Amino acid sequence: MFSNILGKSKEESNEDKEHQIIVNKVAKMNLVDMRVYVNNKLNNFEICSDGLTEVMRRVNSKDANAKRFIEIDAMDSKKKKAFEIVIMVSRSKKLSIVVSELIQEFIELYNDIIVKYDTDNKDIYGEKLKTALEKSITTISIMAEMNRKMNVIGS
Repeated sequence: MFSNILGKSKEESNEDKEHQIIVNKVAKMNLVDMRVYVNNKLNNFEICSDGLTEVMRRVNSKDANAKRFIEIDAMDSKKKKAFEIVIMVSRSKKLSIVVSELIQEFIELYNDIIVKYDTDNKDIYGEKLKTALEKSITTISIMAEMNRKMNVIGS
């Protein structure tokens, strides 16, 4: 009843329901589950732009005590899993501008952890994450250019 008054169609409400299902599912995921989802190997739950956005929001989240999802004293394996998830998200074909911005936010938020991890373990995740951000921006640019061309051709 209210959807008719507010002008929402049934399709929009279905999209809202699907988005809410994704948000609820990702909110309960740990890093291993997120990795399976980002690799598109989760049965009955296909990867989408909303899902990637929620994964990145979850990784970037802070609780009420301003405690980050990954703290500097976390195990190295947890840090590495989070870094790998961000890199995998940046390679996804379901990327969006919001996801690229969240990748950039991740790099800024966890810069201290990235630098400490790289120096302690002699890895190069700082560089890998910056490259991943650049690739995601390039992918977004290519997608925007293709959409522009399709609109010109369709006109």
